[in-house]
Formats: sequence, structure tokens, C-alpha cells
Amino acid sequence: MARKRVKIRPGKAQSAMSFVVGIFFVLIGLFMAVPLFGPFGLLWTGIAVAITVVNGLNTFGKKGIPTMEIYSEEDEEESPSPVREDHDHIPSTALTPQGRLEQLKTLREAGLLTDEEYRKKREEILNGL
Repeated sequence: MARKRVKIRPGKAQSAMSFVVGIFFVLIGLFMAVPLFGPFGLLWTGIAVAITVVNGLNTFGKKGIPTMEIYSEEDEEESPSPVREDHDHIPSTALTPQGRLEQLKTLREAGLLTDEEYRKKREEILNGL
């Protein structure tokens, strides 16, 4: 299996808002948290500075810093089955043609399909073989 990795960074608007909020939290850290809480205030301010810098780079930089990664695994040996273009619906992949015919018969016997609908759908299934 091939593993594909995609890095994603937030949009400019989200980064700009986070940058502004980050500046606000840095100021709270410098003027309130550090004087009142000492080491915790330094930790608060350090984290706020890091968040502000990352969002500032994403807002004003051309490349930015990815903040999320997505991994997908693809099976190289199997290719996706072709989709038939002559259907106006998604064909059932759960049932074999025999199963589909049996299901169709059950629907007709339950009175959910008319004889004409039954014959038309039965013909479609048989033509698809």
C-alpha cells in the first residue's frame, strides 16, 4: 500500500483572526499573568507568543506553516471499478444480478411495484449481464 501525506495550513482569514487574538493573549501574559502568577505567567506568555508567530507567518507569509497533516493509504494493486455511465443511479454493488432479481420479485409480490415496472427493471438487470 502506498501512503500519501498531505500537509494543510489554515486559511488567511482564520490565521489573521488567530494572530490578533494571539497578540491580545501575549499582552495579557506580559501585564497580568507574569506579575501575578510568575512561572505560570511565563509559560502562558511563551505559548501565546508561539501561537502568534505561527499565525503571523500564515497570515503574512507566502508559504506559511502547515498545522495539520492528513495521511491516506491507497492500495496500488486494485484499481477502482469503472462506473457505468448508462445508469441514472448508483448501481447496487451489494447484490448479485440473481439477488437483485429476487429482491425485485419480492417487491412486486408485496405490491410495491406494478407488473410493468417489474418487467422494465427485470429487463434492465438482464441486459446488464
